[in-house]
Amino acid sequence: MNSMISNANQRFTGQDLARLKKYLADNLLRALESEEVDPSQRDAFLQQNIVRAFEATQLKFPEDLKREIFKQVLNDLMGFGPIQPLLDDPDISEIMVNGPKKIFIEKKGQLVKSEITFDDDDHVMRIIDRIIMPLGRRVDFDSPTVDARLPDGSRVNAVVRPVSIDGPSITIRKFRKDKLKTEDLIAFGSLTQQMADFLAACVKARFNIVISGGTGSGKTTLLNVVSGFIPEGERIVTIEDAAELQLQQDHVMRMETKPANSEGMHAVSIRDLVKNSLRMRPDRIVVGEVRGGEALDMLQAMNTGHDGSLTTVHANSPRDAISRLETLVLMAGMELPLKVVRTQISSAIDLIIQQTRLKDGKRKVTAVTEVAGMEGDIVVLTDIFKFNQTGVQDGQVLGEMQPTGIRPNFTPRLEAAGFKLGAEVFMAARESQRPRR
Repeated sequence: MNSMISNANQRFTGQDLARLKKYLADNLLRALESEEVDPSQRDAFLQQNIVRAFEATQLKFPEDLKREIFKQVLNDLMGFGPIQPLLDDPDISEIMVNGPKKIFIEKKGQLVKSEITFDDDDHVMRIIDRIIMPLGRRVDFDSPTVDARLPDGSRVNAVVRPVSIDGPSITIRKFRKDKLKTEDLIAFGSLTQQMADFLAACVKARFNIVISGGTGSGKTTLLNVVSGFIPEGERIVTIEDAAELQLQQDHVMRMETKPANSEGMHAVSIRDLVKNSLRMRPDRIVVGEVRGGEALDMLQAMNTGHDGSLTTVHANSPRDAISRLETLVLMAGMELPLKVVRTQISSAIDLIIQQTRLKDGKRKVTAVTEVAGMEGDIVVLTDIFKFNQTGVQDGQVLGEMQPTGIRPNFTPRLEAAGFKLGAEVFMAARESQRPRR
C-alpha cells in the first residue's frame, strides 16, 4: 500500500495516509449524524459522501489506490477495519493480530502471515472497542483481557497493554456459516461411520460425555455435532463464556457469563450459571468448557439425575482429561480427598472423546474412551476406538481410526435404552474382514 502511495505522490507518507483516512472517516460520521439515512440506503450514502470528501482534498491518486483507501475507511466505519477481508474469506478459520504490524491467519489448517496491517496501536484498539462495546464488555489497563464474540458468532479474545507487550492483540476463531454435520466430519476423516453410530447411541441413551482436546483442536465444533444427536423435545441449557454453540434443537436456553463492572462487582461466572441451571428444569446441561471450580458443580449435577450432559475440557489425552478434572474440582475450594474426587468423576462421566489437531493441521477424533469405574484409587479407562498413526508422508499424517475390539461395560445400559449395536461396530477391521467358519 505504501509503495503505491509513494508512486502516486513522493511526499505522501504513511502518517499522511493515516491522517487522510481519519479526515474521510470524520466527514462520513458527520454526514451520518446530520442526516437520517434509511439502513437500506446507507451504503450508497457513504459511497457518495466519501467521494465528495476526497474530491475536496484535491489529491490526485490512481483509481485503484482511491478504491483501496475508500474500502479501508468504510471497513473501519461499518466493519472491523483491516481484518474485515479476512473475516469475509471462507477459507480462513482463525485470525491472530500480534500488534498492529503482525497479522497471522490459519488457512486450510496452515499458519501463514498476512500482508494486511493496522496503522498503529490506536487503530487496533478502535477495532477492539467496536467488537466489545455492543456486548457491554470492557478492556483497559486495569482489565487488560476480554472474551467476546462477533455478530456472526465468531469467538474473540483481546489482550492489551500492559499484559500484551508488543501492542494490542486480537485472536478470532471464526464461526462457520454452514453448520457442520456428522456426514461432514466423516467426509473429512475426523470420524468413522462406526464411531458416529456409537456416539449417537450414547447421546440418545443420555450418557454423560466429556470432549477433551488441546487449544484449536476443534472441541467446540465436535460438541456442536455431537449435541445434534440430542432428541427434539428436550430442554437444553447451554452455558458458555462467550456464546458460540450452534445447537440445532428448538428448545434451547442459552446463557453466557458476565464480567465484573468497573468496580469489580456483579460478575456472573460459569459456576454461577451451572448452579442456576439446576433450577431451570433442564433435560440436558451443555457447558462450553469447564476450566475452574464449576467442574465440581457439573459432576454433582451429572451424579444427581441430570444425565446426558455434555462439556469440553483442555487436555491432550483421556487420562490427562481425568487429571485435569481432578485439578478443576479441587479449585472449587472444597477440601475433598483425591479418592473421593476420582470416585465422583468415575461415577459421573461415561465417555471421553479425544479431539486432536495433528501436525499436518487436520483435526481428528483420536480416541473414544469409556470411563469404566475404579480399581483401588485409579480411574479405569478403556479405549473403544483409537487412532493408530503409522507415519508421515509428504507432510501428511498417515493412520487409521479403528475399534479396539472391546465392548464397553455400559453396553447393557445402551441396550436397555433401545440401542443394540451390532458386533461390527466394535470389531477391529481385520476381525470383521476375517471369513466366518
